[in-house]
Amino acid sequence: MALYRAHVLVCKGTGCKSSGAAPVYDALKEEITRRGLDKEVMLVETGCHGMCEMGPIVVVYPEGSLYCRVTADDVAEIVEEHLYKGRLVQRLLYTTPEDKVKIPHYRDIPFYKKQFRIALRNCGYINPDNIEEYIARDGYVALAKALTAMDPEDVLAEVKTSGLRGRGGGGFPTGLKWEFCRRAKGDKKYVICNADEGDPGAFMDRSILEGDPHALIEGMMLGAYAIGADEGYIYCRAEYPLAIKRLGVAMAQCTEYGLLGDNIMGTDFSFHLHVKEGAGAFVCGEETALMASIEGERGMPRPRPPFPANKGLWGKPSNINNVETWANVPSIIREGGEWFASIGTEKSKGTKVFALTGKVNNTGLVEVPMGTTIREIVFDMGGGILNGRKFKAVQIGGPSGGCLTEEHLDLPVNYESLTAAGAIMGSGGLVVMDEDTCMVDVARFFLEFTQRESCGKCVPCREGTKQMLLTLEKITSGKGKMKDLETLEELALMVKEMSLCGLGQTAPNPVLTTLRYFRDEYEAHIKDKKCPAKACSALISFVIDAEKCRKCGICAKNCPVDCIAGDRNTPYVIDQERCIKCGTCLEVCPFQAVSKV
Repeated sequence: MALYRAHVLVCKGTGCKSSGAAPVYDALKEEITRRGLDKEVMLVETGCHGMCEMGPIVVVYPEGSLYCRVTADDVAEIVEEHLYKGRLVQRLLYTTPEDKVKIPHYRDIPFYKKQFRIALRNCGYINPDNIEEYIARDGYVALAKALTAMDPEDVLAEVKTSGLRGRGGGGFPTGLKWEFCRRAKGDKKYVICNADEGDPGAFMDRSILEGDPHALIEGMMLGAYAIGADEGYIYCRAEYPLAIKRLGVAMAQCTEYGLLGDNIMGTDFSFHLHVKEGAGAFVCGEETALMASIEGERGMPRPRPPFPANKGLWGKPSNINNVETWANVPSIIREGGEWFASIGTEKSKGTKVFALTGKVNNTGLVEVPMGTTIREIVFDMGGGILNGRKFKAVQIGGPSGGCLTEEHLDLPVNYESLTAAGAIMGSGGLVVMDEDTCMVDVARFFLEFTQRESCGKCVPCREGTKQMLLTLEKITSGKGKMKDLETLEELALMVKEMSLCGLGQTAPNPVLTTLRYFRDEYEAHIKDKKCPAKACSALISFVIDAEKCRKCGICAKNCPVDCIAGDRNTPYVIDQERCIKCGTCLEVCPFQAVSKV
């Protein structure tokens, strides 16, 4: 076995690939070979490191130095300075947003310091296409332990002891869910992975699939062993081509190593796994709609009972968990349920992965112990608000989640606290908003998404969300009336109480929470015909300050509808009747003469 003095890890998850990681990897491979270092330096492509804002990311071990926003043009300097001369390339190190301090070591970057990685423990560390790297990180140790030293009931007991709850949004106790399926009568049972991650801005599951597919496979096998299933399905949206590719590679390697198929590890346990590609319908994140899609039917929810644990896929007892839930299971069995239960809060055990996006300096994936505050996530890990703007709100729980305010920054993140505040944990989307965000428009945006994704099967969701959306559009266009707020609340509560599935039951959350915490913004849109955040185009105008105007004509030259007039002797003026409010004049004016009112 070859020994290397250095390992260079290049993130080739979707985020970094879109930023140009492939040319960086190719350039590193070529330069390392050219300098004759290929016998001393091992080049590894990995999954997502989490800090997607800083991609492409390159990490050099044993120092653990992380280089940000690397391009192919930077490669020669990295090889020359770091790999050949042992000196850090200072300009590529992570720099803190506020005090501009360069941090040389991965572990000291604030984004990572407070994280506790279980589901993401291998992401960014191993080559997901190499099963031996997963095995080297104690991969399949939990499976071997379960098959050779534990009965199915023992595995079930450990998961129940752990307190693991479903990470897909519902938060139902995983061990109890497994037990229902184990106790169900049936000669055939299935385990299913919901990898139909559809929340806008969410990519937790995708990153696990791309960076550590074996964690999912091992977790599903442990679940199948505990439940008594011999077959499983991973339902993954087709928009995740890299995830599907890496799943295929991992499954083929497992089959080659005898870890999938019949009589695994010489035992009586057999397990066969399939990948089903979904067409991207958000409603297929609901478990009964997902099963209908696997069966070849239109993805629409079914009334419950009967629940999937008794009558699921093809009428057989079935258990569904999402990617993150399954990925936690190997660590629970390997380390013990009590170990997992020691992390987090009394009723919310373990960790949670969040996709941190929006108006924050460090966007990406964070995995934190349950009970971590929103402030720690946004300001300590996220590095605070972009461009020094003021924090306004977070939308937590995806499009069906709720919007929380500055008053909630010190709220510990767990299932109970978020529900009490009017939000939900959801699958883990966390969108940060600054002072320039209109909360009425945010509610409209998310409701537009859920209304469009409604399957239309039940009237409350189909018609109720449509009427709510029309009312919000009326308000954001300046045509709202105060009685519309009462109508909105009535509709929201009706949709919430009467919809068939979770999509409709949670769709009103953005409306209800913004009405609860930002009612003054709704009233300003209605009473004053003004958008306080100056974001709703129907309620704003662009004007040019005659005293600041330098008569350069840049605004007029860039206006797409030629609605700006003036000359070298006359300040420029915007024709408000013709203006389409695109904001181009504000963006291009170098003298801050254009303002939004």
